[in-house]
Amino acid sequence: MKRALPVVGNRPKAPLPARERFLPISRDDMAARGWDALDVLIVTGDAYVDHPSFGGAVIARVLEARGLKVGVVAQPDWRSPADLLRMGKPRLFVGITSGAMDSMVNHYTAHKRKRSDDAYTPGGEAGRRPDRATSVYARLCREAFGPTTPIVIGGIEASLRRISHYDYWDDRVLPSVLVPSGADLLVYGQGEKPIVEIARRLAAGEDVSGLTDVPGTAVLLPDLAIADLGSRPRKTLELPSHEDVARDKKVFAEFSRLYHLEHNGDNARILVQAVGRGAQKRYVVVNEPMAAPTTEELDRIAELPYVRDPHPIYGGAHIPAMEQIKWSIQILRGCAAGCSFCCITEHQGRDVSSRSEASVLRELETLAARPDFKGTITDVGGATANMWQMGCGSPEAHAVCRRASCVYPTVCKFFTTDHGPLIDLYEKARAVKGVKHLFVGSGVRYDVAQADEQNGARYLKELVAHHVSGQLKVAPEHVC
Repeated sequence: MKRALPVVGNRPKAPLPARERFLPISRDDMAARGWDALDVLIVTGDAYVDHPSFGGAVIARVLEARGLKVGVVAQPDWRSPADLLRMGKPRLFVGITSGAMDSMVNHYTAHKRKRSDDAYTPGGEAGRRPDRATSVYARLCREAFGPTTPIVIGGIEASLRRISHYDYWDDRVLPSVLVPSGADLLVYGQGEKPIVEIARRLAAGEDVSGLTDVPGTAVLLPDLAIADLGSRPRKTLELPSHEDVARDKKVFAEFSRLYHLEHNGDNARILVQAVGRGAQKRYVVVNEPMAAPTTEELDRIAELPYVRDPHPIYGGAHIPAMEQIKWSIQILRGCAAGCSFCCITEHQGRDVSSRSEASVLRELETLAARPDFKGTITDVGGATANMWQMGCGSPEAHAVCRRASCVYPTVCKFFTTDHGPLIDLYEKARAVKGVKHLFVGSGVRYDVAQADEQNGARYLKELVAHHVSGQLKVAPEHVC
């Protein structure tokens, strides 16, 4: 007799995926793989959902693909190191992320009122991660594993706090998160390429104190001579000290202008900022950004063997964030708009990286073949819905460009805006067997569409005719 599927409400639910398809979360899981120790431990403030929209899972799978033994500790108890110690001390390093959201945004409304739920936790339960989770987890890992285990922090919380920054919650300027966390390295932006380089060099026997020159990272040093900045091919810019920018708003404004002007694109400088006074003085060194992933690299990352489900330890509990993205496909990263209020360019970069058409269609076929697929793809997009395969058409101009935005105040003459390939992708995607509806849920840049005299109007017509679920999201920033 067949076993009945578990029922949630009135809907049958698909069987839980097998535990062995996930990365280890316990000693028993390690033993099942024949492992005595991990190479890398990933600590995340989100529930363990093995899906390409969850950064911790992506980094873990990227490292696994390099042949490393990787384990995951999700939402550990931050009052004790016991959760962190359950799989032992990792051989190379501990990687830490607060999760897909900044923990303070996750916890508080804009009115600084405590939120009653958490979309990245089973059952939407609030309170499963601490405030300023990156720093708390890093200090806890130091307590658990001692001073010799390298600690690498990353994710959006660390990325946006790589250097002095205004903190809305404390209403003051705070130093780089490297200071309160005590971490050895900070990875900013999309971290797959820096984390692979870090793992490679540590596995080769280098000491973490010597990893001062990895693009896409920041370090806190007692002496600038350690970084040997004079021998670097990149130019170095010393920013006003943390104490100066924290004391004077005008200095902070100039610091912010320099930071965004000089840490952008191919000609980005290495930034240096002093923190502390006298004997306590140290230096935050923010290395140049890592090159954006190529199409081939992005395809490989997107097609790693993700289970695309929460870990069965949660017993099928509802995880709101997972339900939102379960049937969506990310086709690009980065955003060329550079809007001052948005963290996408700051975190993902101004250069748009696009997956290949073949890779997107393969993922769509994989989703459509799942037994629980009902025929609707909720989003084919990314940071911006309609910048797929767009970018600077002039390598010479890109190499010297200092614009914060490719589309404001006008769309740059070198920025390619052809929507033809995206229209073709939509047509092929909605023809995939099993797909009944293919919606675009990401924000649409109408200014970019209007700049495409050849295919812009055709794109908008295709969008409205076939890909609107009832609510069309419009990126608001270009209308004023």
